[in-house]
Amino acid sequence: MYCIKEVAEKLVWIGSNDRRLNLFENIIPIPEGISYNSYLLLDEKTVLLDTVDRSITDVFMENLQFALGGRGLDYIVVNHMEPDHCATLIEVLERYPQARVVGNVKTFSVISQLYHIDLGERAVIVKEGDSLDTGSHTLRFYMMPMVHWPEVMATYDETAAILFTADAFGCFGTLNGHIFSDEFDFQNVLLERARRYYSNIVGKYGPQVQAALKKLSALPMAMICPLHGPVWRGDLTEILRYYQLWSTYTPEKQGVVIAYASIYGNTENAVNVLAGRLTEQGIREIHMYDVSDTDPSYILSEAFCYGHLVLASSTYNNSVFPKMESLIADMKGHNLQNRTVALLENGTWAPMAGKKMQELLESMKGMRLAAVPFTIRSSLAPEQLADFTKWSDLFAEDVLSSGQ
Repeated sequence: MYCIKEVAEKLVWIGSNDRRLNLFENIIPIPEGISYNSYLLLDEKTVLLDTVDRSITDVFMENLQFALGGRGLDYIVVNHMEPDHCATLIEVLERYPQARVVGNVKTFSVISQLYHIDLGERAVIVKEGDSLDTGSHTLRFYMMPMVHWPEVMATYDETAAILFTADAFGCFGTLNGHIFSDEFDFQNVLLERARRYYSNIVGKYGPQVQAALKKLSALPMAMICPLHGPVWRGDLTEILRYYQLWSTYTPEKQGVVIAYASIYGNTENAVNVLAGRLTEQGIREIHMYDVSDTDPSYILSEAFCYGHLVLASSTYNNSVFPKMESLIADMKGHNLQNRTVALLENGTWAPMAGKKMQELLESMKGMRLAAVPFTIRSSLAPEQLADFTKWSDLFAEDVLSSGQ
């Protein structure tokens, strides 16, 4: 049985889902799986827009053959050469020997590195603004380097006003029968999936995303077709607005993310006291995470959402608790910036976590300390409560005045 979906006139979705994969790129948990999208334009010339991951080769090849309905394949447009989108490229080329591959110079460089082949006359090299006439449709190509690989490009169907965006506008999670964004609950389902995907996959490249948005957002767009997640259709204002926020590292809304590293529970107790005081001061959005129990991809996503962070760590081997150090390194690696941070340290005989965390934050862009780091020794002492309350209130005042 074949599972293909009509996206628009002459355009079909022939992707599929992987519900067995545990780690995306062998690092990011995806408990809800992942979709791999591929699109086929059935014009006078047939055009396959990207292929798929090795895990769904069989169903993809069946879908492709069924959708072509006995026709040949004229072109394969490669918007992104990462293996989860191109692992089946060679197999498609072998099955359809007349097909030519459309990509930019860097595309073919990666093809040669991955597959050690020279496509020769089968390669159609395009550059910024070049077009491909398929009959009643015109495809135009726009370069999007480092969103999130250097060879990435977007393909725009001028006839149908559809933009194919590679990994941009992607989401984690499978497509369970529905393939369009307006078939999902945006605020309660898609937004979190899109944010966690963006922050972990594209987040490092905000300036490059900004350049792409400035170039592409002026185009009339009826749909956006990414390589993961649903096809965006209808009102695209919201997802474009969020991409503007994320790519400029602007918080979405007012709130606090508390990430803590606690060995015996005393540091956790202190942040529980802090969270209680913040609620008393009128802060409603507070999200707490144990860094030893929560994958950093989730905390990073929340940090892209909110403007204020609390990092609380026990001292460990005269430094930061390793899981906390890893989280901060992950934030830095994904270029998180323009956040206000409060630091809480714990140490029984030589508290050092606060100093070390501050040094790590100073190597990041636009990370502002809300106050002097607060130190507890082993546990929050009764005689510290007054000072801890003042410290908490100063942080709460900063949050409430932020205006997000």
